[in-house]
Amino acid sequence: MTDANTPAQTRYTRTAIALHWSIAVLILWQIGTGYWMVRAIEDPARWASAVTVYQLHKSTGLSVLALSLVRVVWRLVHEPPPLPATISSRQWRAARIVQTCLYGLMLAVPLAGWVIVSSSPLGLATFVFGWFEWPHLPVEPGHEPTAKATHRWLAYALGLLALGHALAALRHHWIDRNGLLRRMWPSSVSTE
Repeated sequence: MTDANTPAQTRYTRTAIALHWSIAVLILWQIGTGYWMVRAIEDPARWASAVTVYQLHKSTGLSVLALSLVRVVWRLVHEPPPLPATISSRQWRAARIVQTCLYGLMLAVPLAGWVIVSSSPLGLATFVFGWFEWPHLPVEPGHEPTAKATHRWLAYALGLLALGHALAALRHHWIDRNGLLRRMWPSSVSTE
């Protein structure tokens, strides 16, 4: 499907670009806060700050989930620009696998986090950015340890896959010089 925002079909739509970079920034935030808060909650001097960050982490995770759902739907109804002719079929297949895994993890990590909160014996509410209370999933309290481990390992996988994705994009830009990064780069920022 052609969009007026994609000159000569060489770039993703503005919506896709905005969703891509918004989700990327939020995931980086989630990795940082997740790492900090699980350590801080054990320190009585940082406990109050950790509780605040936990609420913000939960709210941001729900935002990642919502934006990722929108991104997946957007991707399904908007065909991406074609890859440069220099991309081999092996690279194309690898890119497809990585994109599919990234989309799956962008949904699975926050869902696992939601299961943690919903199955916690503490029964703590989630207040989305302090605006409204988010409901719990109908899961039994005994699932919290498994959900925590799942959330952690999926988050590690997402972080590693996102890092590989970013490094591949930089390689395409700086070494292969095939214009691939410019397809998703915000147009107001130079990639030269």
